[in-house]
Amino acid sequence: MTGVVLYLRSRRVPRTLAASLGGAAVLWSLWLALADERDVAPATVVMTVLLMVAVLSTTLAGPDEDLDRTASVRWPWRRAAHLLAGLVVVLVVLLATLHTGARFGPAALVARTAVGLLGLTALCAAVFGAARSWFLPLGWTIVAALYPQEGTWGSAVTWQGQPPDDNPALVMATVLALGGLIGYSIAGPARREPSEQIT
Repeated sequence: MTGVVLYLRSRRVPRTLAASLGGAAVLWSLWLALADERDVAPATVVMTVLLMVAVLSTTLAGPDEDLDRTASVRWPWRRAAHLLAGLVVVLVVLLATLHTGARFGPAALVARTAVGLLGLTALCAAVFGAARSWFLPLGWTIVAALYPQEGTWGSAVTWQGQPPDDNPALVMATVLALGGLIGYSIAGPARREPSEQIT
């Protein structure tokens, strides 16, 4: 158990988890207080998932890059479990609101957005590093949510802004989820530049 606690603390999970949950709680409270409808707007649902994933992305790398690659630890399984735990956090928090006065749903939209954005963020962490892993998901999601396109390719490219039952959007989110899970689990986060090293 001590190893798990040390791992979580080294990844700043307690503070990050509190920030992620706090952000979702603030958005939930604002919708409950200010909106006339119980169902949260789809764009707000997507942005809330994006917020939670961006905050959780800071846990994708530890302070010691050499330790994160030591052969004595089965890192691929640990990294995969880390991503799946993040997915569970996002899903449990947002789907729990379906029984409240401000509902983040439907469930299919929350699930598709969460798996797709987590996968994309993990893929970016493996290529660009954990510190920059949220840049591409943020920019892509804002554009896609504001300007969703029609047609198969348009729906796939702007998958974040599509209805929950859109098949091309689901395929794109699934590809990103699998790519991120496999890429990050095997390769881990990209190494930081010397100027970014923690001393």
